[in-house]
Amino acid sequence: MSVITAVGNVATESCHLNGANNCGFPAPSADIFFLEPYATLNIFGMDFTISKAVILVVLVATVVIAFFMSAFRSPKLIPGKLQGLGEIGYTFVRDQIAREVIGKEGDKFVPFLTSLFFFVWISNLMGVVPGAQFPIMSSLAFPVALTLIVYFTYMFLGFKHQGTKFITDAAFPPGVPKAMYILLTPLELLQLFVTRPVTQSIRLFANMFAGHLLITTFTVGAWYLLSPSIIGILGSATSFGVTVVLTGFEMFIQGLQAFIFTLLAAVYIGGSLHGEH
Repeated sequence: MSVITAVGNVATESCHLNGANNCGFPAPSADIFFLEPYATLNIFGMDFTISKAVILVVLVATVVIAFFMSAFRSPKLIPGKLQGLGEIGYTFVRDQIAREVIGKEGDKFVPFLTSLFFFVWISNLMGVVPGAQFPIMSSLAFPVALTLIVYFTYMFLGFKHQGTKFITDAAFPPGVPKAMYILLTPLELLQLFVTRPVTQSIRLFANMFAGHLLITTFTVGAWYLLSPSIIGILGSATSFGVTVVLTGFEMFIQGLQAFIFTLLAAVYIGGSLHGEH
C-alpha cells in the first residue's frame, strides 16, 4: 500500500520504522508553514499570491461576518438560537474584556474587539479543522497585519484624546525621580512604539507555530512507527494518543491566545483614552 505523507515540500511514500525502503524519521520542519501558491496575480506591477492561507483568511472573514449579520439582522426581544449564540459571544467580549479593562466607555469598542476575538479564534481553529489543518496565525504576516490595525487604532485614539500628552506622559511617568528619566524615558518610548506591537504579534504567532509543529511531529511519528512489530504498534499507538491529547490542548491554547490578543488590544485602547496613571 502506498501512502504519501507530506512533510514540508517533501513527500514520503510508505515510510515506516524498519520498512523496506529503510528511510529515517521524516521530521517536520518549518517548511510546512511555507505553502505553495495556487496562483500568482500581477496587479500594478506587484505580485499577489493566492495560497491556502489566503483562501482560509477569506473563508474565516466570511464566516464571522455572515454569522453576526445573520444573528442580528432582525433582533427579537426573545432571541432565537442564532441570535442567542451571537449575544453570548458579544456579551462575553463586552463584559470580560471591554468593560473589565476600559470601563463603561469601552462599550463603543465592543464591535471592534468582538470582530477581532472571533476572527483570531476561528483563524487559530483552522489548525485542527479537517481539510484545512493550518492555523492562519502561524503565518507571521497575519498576526502582524492585525497588530498594526490595533497599533494605529490606539495611537490615533491617544493623540485624539490626549494630544502630545499621550507621548510625554508615557516618556516621563509622574512620581519618578528625575534622574531616573535618563534610563526610563528611552525604555518607555521603546515600549510604546516598538515592544507593544512586536510582542503582541510574536506571542500569537509563536504559540500557533509551535503548537502546529508539535502536533504534526507526533502525527507523522504515529504513521512512521506503524509497523508489524511490538515496538512499532505500541509506539504508533502512543504517538497517536499524544496527538489526540495535544490537539485538545491546542484548541484550548487557540481560544486563550485569541482572548489574550483581544485583551491586550483593549488594554492599549484603554491607555490611549485614559492616559497613564
